[in-house]
Amino acid sequence: MPRFNLDILKPLIPQRDPKKPPSLVVVGMGNPGPKYAKTRHNAGFWFIDKLADKYGVKMARGHRSTHLAECEIEGHKVVLSKPRTNVNGTGIAVTYLLARYHIKAENLLIVCDEIALTPGVVRLRPQGGAAGHNGMKSVIEALGSQDFARLRIGVGRPYPGGDQIGYVLGAPSTEDQGKIDDAVDRAVESVSSLLTVGIDTTMNRFN
Repeated sequence: MPRFNLDILKPLIPQRDPKKPPSLVVVGMGNPGPKYAKTRHNAGFWFIDKLADKYGVKMARGHRSTHLAECEIEGHKVVLSKPRTNVNGTGIAVTYLLARYHIKAENLLIVCDEIALTPGVVRLRPQGGAAGHNGMKSVIEALGSQDFARLRIGVGRPYPGGDQIGYVLGAPSTEDQGKIDDAVDRAVESVSSLLTVGIDTTMNRFN
């Protein structure tokens, strides 16, 4: 019996160009290591993990500054990053990513925790300042610009006069964790919208 020649199908199968720059590089902020895995400051890592799981890719060591994965979302090449620095050194990983993939700040989406937002709230913005977030400050300093998209996931704030550093390095209550998990799930869905209809429409849908 003659063998079926699979070569005739090749023109029908989209071929990913490994040299093609990504449409989007998504960087989730967090502190590496099991000590910090369940802390509020790692909301960006939780987001990247769920995004990677949704699109069936595994995070691997891509460089001394970051773990990486590449996937395709809505026909666009997308890079996922979990920096291997701490939160305050996220700019080191971002500098590497821009050089490696030959992209500009406009191709970035930075994802982080936000104490100014209650648990369960998500805010997508096209630009803005650091608002006291040292990880965001690191990225702004590395880029020399505030003009990059950021997705903030609410984790709530400590009681008045409470220790802010201790709070973000602590674990949420069971109730708050459920709300944050729901917010992360919604945030993950926003990525395909961002790629297909742009940031303005996506903000209206998910903020």
